[in-house]
Amino acid sequence: MTERDPALPDDGTEFTARVLPGETRFPAPAGLSLLEAALLEGVPLPNSCRNGTCRACASRLHAGTIRYRIEWPGLSPDEKEEGLILPCVACPASDVVFEPVSLG
Repeated sequence: MTERDPALPDDGTEFTARVLPGETRFPAPAGLSLLEAALLEGVPLPNSCRNGTCRACASRLHAGTIRYRIEWPGLSPDEKEEGLILPCVACPASDVVFEPVSLG
């Protein structure tokens, strides 16, 4: 049996996500990726692979914290340091504010 990190929220915890620009908000359960939560609420976000490799969903995290479902998503260390996230594999660990960006 693996022990759960007490610093991580329970999967049943629900946060709020806000998408910039604008005031679009949606409930973001800790057990879902930001992309999954957005699509469940009818909030369109750019996406393609849904596994952290294509980078179509790349976004800038303006506020809040996330945790990744995979060990190393398709972002360089510099991109991560600049605040870029991949909502398809990023689960909220607090309320979050993010903005889709184009890396292409």
